[in-house]
Amino acid sequence: MSQQIQPVRGMNDVLPADIGTWQLLESRLRGLMLEYGYEELRVPVVEHTDLFHRSIGEYTDIVEKEMYSFADAGGERLTLRPEATAGVVRAAISNGLLRGARLKLWTSGPMFRHERPQKGRFRQFHQLSVEALGFAGPDVDAELIALAARLWKVLGITRVRLMVNSLGTPESRQAYRAQLVEYFTRHEASLDEDSRRRLGGNPLRILDSKNPALQAIIAAAPVLTDSLDAESRAHFDTLCTALTAMGIPFSVNPRLVRGLDYYSRTVFEFVTDALGAQDAICSGGRYDGLVAQLGGEATHGIGFALGMERVVELMRQAGTAPAARAPAVYVIASGERAQAVALPLAEQLRDALPGQGVHLNLGGGNFKAQFRRADRSGACVAVILGDGELDRGVAAVKTLRREAGQSECALADVAGRVQTVLEEESWTTT
Repeated sequence: MSQQIQPVRGMNDVLPADIGTWQLLESRLRGLMLEYGYEELRVPVVEHTDLFHRSIGEYTDIVEKEMYSFADAGGERLTLRPEATAGVVRAAISNGLLRGARLKLWTSGPMFRHERPQKGRFRQFHQLSVEALGFAGPDVDAELIALAARLWKVLGITRVRLMVNSLGTPESRQAYRAQLVEYFTRHEASLDEDSRRRLGGNPLRILDSKNPALQAIIAAAPVLTDSLDAESRAHFDTLCTALTAMGIPFSVNPRLVRGLDYYSRTVFEFVTDALGAQDAICSGGRYDGLVAQLGGEATHGIGFALGMERVVELMRQAGTAPAARAPAVYVIASGERAQAVALPLAEQLRDALPGQGVHLNLGGGNFKAQFRRADRSGACVAVILGDGELDRGVAAVKTLRREAGQSECALADVAGRVQTVLEEESWTTT
């Protein structure tokens, strides 16, 4: 026997038992995007490596440690996308979608990061990415956060908290950077290797460190909000006022800097205490300089990314994952003659009962075995065909969800009889 091939570490299968939860989440997301006026865009899984170096930043964990990058047969450096915002912005530029327009876009699909797999964190994972381009004011920041907050309501998820902060403009962040360099240089002997390297590149990334030994030093570091310029302060205050007016609870976290270099002004995270160390389930912020950074005309931008595996797990914990959907009808057929009749009969029932589910017993088996399969399927009604029924030109119809007798009807009338029984049983597909 050949050796069994295992899945790649950190890349998981989504099994049929879980598909219903994924489909419910995807359906709710699509509905919200429509309600808020966002249009779907689909971007490639593979992009030029330079796209992520220029957008995410050289001194981020993603670029330094986690990207799946390779040279193709032509020698081009390519990368499996670790996030979608850079690809969406690249698509808007390269397809000429901007040119003074204001865009509300969303995309979803698999992303790839070579991280240590753990609960809620995988090497192939799925994200929803929502982006608004061309909007300067804090009103779009507030609406985007409201969209995410509404999703938790729609999904029945309650163990979620919102944190917000402002990173200010690049100019005010430069002043803050100088303060951080001066502060962390005084503590350089206590920094780990990653933080010492980032001290000379992007010291804000030190604030993202999860090293327990550094938390006391980080907690005493200067606070970015003390260096905000007046315009960024007004922008942030207006956002906070809008969130309060909409009844969206939040807390200001001055240490929230986000892990990507393209952010400016508003940043936010929805976090949970239900997933262990992986507490962030939806993160985003404003990236007003990214379009120009990637070769387009200066354009305001803001967006967020939502980790779909983590939301699916929260749905399970909240008990809002849907039960497996049962078919309305199970067709039982014993004998070659019955099996030959059952195939077209099942198609006729599917025509008469669109969307309700008609399962046909396949692979034979005696009546007892087939009834067990019908019962396990959860079907409401069984249609039964055997030599005796065919000799009389009829089929038997029997309800499976309660004790009751079965009745017979002409083969031509089976669809009508089944519909009547389903109505009597108050069967619903919702």
